[in-house]
This record gives sequence, structure tokens and C-alpha cells, in this order.
Amino acid sequence: MKITILTLFPEMVEGFFSNSIMKRAVERGLVEYQVVNWRQWATDRHQSCDDIPYGGGAGMVISCEPMFAALDAHDAKSKRVIYPSPSGRLFDQQWAKELSGEEELLFICGHYEGLDQRIIDEYVDDEISIGDYVISSGEVASLVIIDALYRHIEGVIKTDSLEEESFEGGLLEYPHYTRPETYCSKSVPTVLLSGHHAKIERWRLQKRLERSMERRPDLLERANLDADSRKIFNALRTQSAKGTVDDGRNESY
Repeated sequence: MKITILTLFPEMVEGFFSNSIMKRAVERGLVEYQVVNWRQWATDRHQSCDDIPYGGGAGMVISCEPMFAALDAHDAKSKRVIYPSPSGRLFDQQWAKELSGEEELLFICGHYEGLDQRIIDEYVDDEISIGDYVISSGEVASLVIIDALYRHIEGVIKTDSLEEESFEGGLLEYPHYTRPETYCSKSVPTVLLSGHHAKIERWRLQKRLERSMERRPDLLERANLDADSRKIFNALRTQSAKGTVDDGRNESY
């Protein structure tokens, strides 16, 4: 996949591509990227890229001229163009998977009060919201989307590492533990030390269901649970009502 990012602040973006999993993906040729400062297409002596909004109001608006020129210079109409915006459709795991299948993506990083609507109308394919809140940086929002999608590109991360993550199967992820076995008087659940893979898998499924019930019941309303998951879910509801949910530390689990 090739990723192009149009930004006024390239230094905010560069480091993301030169660290951790993304760095390895770039080195292996799974991801190609370019970070472009669109200010170079501004034509006035101050290289202005924004102006006051028609109709009045606070803040500044990204102007058409330099952005149109930058997008045309990168053949934007032949690519899938993404503009992160609080006014967009809410981003989710399924959308991340869909975008990971694209050969090329171009991101527009907005700032101030956003883009002149004509830029969006002419070039943008997906206006994406990363959540019901407002941040100042379109760079941060773009990197959130990129980080969510590139992990699903074949070869970036092992498939089995993705299968039980949060939102896979419509549930949140189970808790993780590593050495030491006991720390600050807190011990690893006994079932995880048992070596009994079937019990461990069942405990993990239970914890996914518990977390989803507690933190994101809306996910359970949409989750397509199999018969075993449904049985555990119903038992958890009963236990929850009685205040007796198993924490996995019982040897007989």
C-alpha cells in the first residue's frame, strides 16, 4: 500500500513511519509513504494556506487554491482520498479492514476550522470521524486511522495475533499477564498457569464477554455469538445478578 499525507506540519508525521511495526512494514516494502507539505503550492509571498470564513465566525478556513493544486499534483482523483473530520462517519474496525485492501490512500490533514467545503466536494471520498470529540490536529487523526488499517495488510502482523483483539468477533479483548507470577500481592489467574488449553480459551472467552458487558454493552447487541458464547453470556448475566462472577483464580475452573 502507498500512503500519501498532505500536511502543513510534516514533522508531526514523519516519526510515525520510522518506528516500531510501521518501520518494519516500510522496510519490507509492505507500506510505502510520502509526507507532503502543501504550503509549497501557496502563491502569495507569505505562503498563506487559510483565510477568514465567509459569513463571519471564529477561526480560519483552509483555502481552495493551494489545496487544489497540491491534490492535482498528486493525481488525487485517481486515488481514495480521506479527510479526518468530526463531521464524518464514525470510524470502526470493519472500515479499517476495508481500507487496508486499497492500493493507495491519500490523507488530507485539516487544521483550524477545517477545509473549504469545495475541497471536500471535489476530491474527498471518505470523511472520517475517529470519535465524538474535537482535536486540533488532522495529523493525529490521520495517524490513528493509518495505525488501525495498516495492521490488517497481509504480512504486517501475524494473523493469529489479530484474531482475538478487541472488536474481533464483536467483543473486547481479554486481559493479559506475564512474569512474574505474583507482583505487588497480585497473582496471575490460576487457569492461565494450568496448561489446560481448553480451559484457558474458555476463560478468555468469558473475560471478553465480561468486559464487553461491563464496558461496551452496545457491542453485544450486534455481536453474532455462537452457541457456546451465548451459553457463557447467559451464565454471566445470572452470576452478575448474584454478584458471583468467577475471576479464574479457582483451581477447579
